[in-house]
Amino acid sequence: MLVTFDEFKNIDLRVGRVLAAERVPDSEKLIKLEVDLGGDSADGSGLGKRQIVAGIGKKYEPESLLQREIVIVVNLDPRKLMGLESQGMLLAAHDENGEPIILTVDKEAPPGSKIS
Repeated sequence: MLVTFDEFKNIDLRVGRVLAAERVPDSEKLIKLEVDLGGDSADGSGLGKRQIVAGIGKKYEPESLLQREIVIVVNLDPRKLMGLESQGMLLAAHDENGEPIILTVDKEAPPGSKIS
C-alpha cells in the first residue's frame, strides 16, 4: 500500500532518550520503557516523558537500553499491551531471523529532536 507524501508528513518521528527500562511481568517479549522526549508536557514546552511498551525483550536486556537514543513515533493513539498503556511506538528493523534491531541516531541529539 502506498501512502501519499501528505499522509507521510503527518507521522511525527522524534528522538527519545531511554531513562528506565524493565521487563513486563508474564511476557517474554515486552519491555516497558520510560522515554524522555524533551521539555515538559505539563506546561506545553515539549513532549515530556512517555511510557513505551515494545516487543523487543527476546533480543534486548532492559539495562542495555538505558540512555540510548531511539526513534519514536509520538503521534499514535495510545494502545494497551498486557494492561500497560504504550504512548508511542519505538521503530526497529528486523534481521534475517526476524530479530528486532532498534533504530538509533548516529550522533547525540537532544531528546525531542524532530526527525525529517
